[in-house]
Amino acid sequence: MNTQALSAHVLRAMAIAQVEGRRLDLETLVRELGVRRGDVRRVVSALHREGYVDALRMRPTLIGFALGRSYAGELLPDLHRLRRPRLAAVA
Repeated sequence: MNTQALSAHVLRAMAIAQVEGRRLDLETLVRELGVRRGDVRRVVSALHREGYVDALRMRPTLIGFALGRSYAGELLPDLHRLRRPRLAAVA
Protein backbone atom coordinates (compact mmCIF):
# COMPACT_ATOMS: atom_id res chain seq x y z
CA MET A 1 0.00 0.00 0.00
CA ASN A 2 1.39 3.36 -1.02
CA THR A 3 1.17 5.53 2.10
CA GLN A 4 1.40 8.83 0.22
CA ALA A 5 -1.44 7.90 -2.12
CA LEU A 6 -3.61 6.75 0.78
CA SER A 7 -2.83 9.96 2.70
CA ALA A 8 -4.09 12.04 -0.23
CA HIS A 9 -7.30 9.98 -0.41
CA VAL A 10 -7.86 10.27 3.35
CA LEU A 11 -7.37 14.05 3.32
CA ARG A 12 -9.68 14.45 0.34
CA ALA A 13 -12.40 12.31 1.97
CA MET A 14 -12.11 14.24 5.24
CA ALA A 15 -12.25 17.63 3.51
CA ILE A 16 -15.29 16.66 1.44
CA ALA A 17 -17.06 15.32 4.53
CA GLN A 18 -16.25 18.56 6.37
CA VAL A 19 -17.77 20.66 3.57
CA GLU A 20 -20.87 18.43 3.48
CA GLY A 21 -21.24 18.59 7.27
CA ARG A 22 -20.80 14.84 7.69
CA ARG A 23 -18.94 13.18 10.55
CA LEU A 24 -16.36 10.58 9.60
CA ASP A 25 -15.07 7.75 11.69
CA LEU A 26 -12.52 5.08 10.94
CA GLU A 27 -15.09 2.59 9.68
CA THR A 28 -16.64 5.13 7.30
CA LEU A 29 -13.22 5.93 5.85
CA VAL A 30 -12.46 2.24 5.42
CA ARG A 31 -15.76 1.73 3.59
CA GLU A 32 -15.39 4.82 1.39
CA LEU A 33 -11.81 4.08 0.39
CA GLY A 34 -12.08 0.30 0.20
CA VAL A 35 -8.79 -0.37 1.96
CA ARG A 36 -7.75 -2.27 5.08
CA ARG A 37 -8.61 -0.80 8.45
CA GLY A 38 -5.03 -1.04 9.70
CA ASP A 39 -3.74 0.92 6.71
CA VAL A 40 -6.24 3.72 7.26
CA ARG A 41 -5.50 3.81 10.99
CA ARG A 42 -1.77 3.99 10.34
CA VAL A 43 -2.17 6.85 7.83
CA VAL A 44 -4.55 8.82 10.08
CA SER A 45 -2.07 8.47 12.94
CA ALA A 46 0.79 9.67 10.74
CA LEU A 47 -1.29 12.62 9.48
CA HIS A 48 -2.12 13.46 13.09
CA ARG A 49 1.57 13.47 14.07
CA GLU A 50 2.34 15.72 11.09
CA GLY A 51 -0.44 18.17 11.98
CA TYR A 52 -2.81 17.52 9.08
CA VAL A 53 -5.54 15.68 11.00
CA ASP A 54 -7.02 15.81 14.48
CA ALA A 55 -7.33 12.06 15.01
CA LEU A 56 -9.40 12.40 18.20
CA ARG A 57 -12.14 14.31 16.39
CA MET A 58 -11.47 12.69 12.99
CA ARG A 59 -11.33 16.07 11.30
CA PRO A 60 -8.69 17.74 9.19
CA THR A 61 -6.77 20.67 10.63
CA LEU A 62 -6.80 23.92 8.68
CA ILE A 63 -3.72 22.93 6.65
CA GLY A 64 -5.10 19.40 6.18
CA PHE A 65 -8.43 20.82 5.01
CA ALA A 66 -6.69 23.10 2.49
CA LEU A 67 -4.63 20.21 1.17
CA GLY A 68 -7.65 17.90 1.03
CA ARG A 69 -9.67 20.50 -0.87
CA SER A 70 -6.84 20.92 -3.36
CA TYR A 71 -7.09 17.17 -4.05
CA ALA A 72 -10.88 17.37 -4.60
CA GLY A 73 -10.70 18.05 -8.32
CA GLU A 74 -7.58 16.00 -8.98
CA LEU A 75 -7.15 12.47 -10.25
CA LEU A 76 -5.37 10.69 -7.39
CA PRO A 77 -3.26 7.55 -7.75
CA ASP A 78 -5.15 4.26 -7.58
CA LEU A 79 -5.08 2.63 -4.17
CA HIS A 80 -5.26 -0.91 -5.46
CA ARG A 81 -2.50 -2.28 -7.61
CA LEU A 82 -3.61 -4.51 -10.39
CA ARG A 83 -2.05 -7.91 -10.14
CA ARG A 84 -0.20 -9.11 -13.16
CA PRO A 85 -1.09 -12.57 -14.37
CA ARG A 86 1.64 -15.03 -13.62
CA LEU A 87 3.38 -16.47 -16.61
CA ALA A 88 3.79 -20.20 -16.74
CA ALA A 89 7.38 -21.31 -16.57
CA VAL A 90 8.54 -22.64 -19.86
CA ALA A 91 10.80 -25.65 -19.49
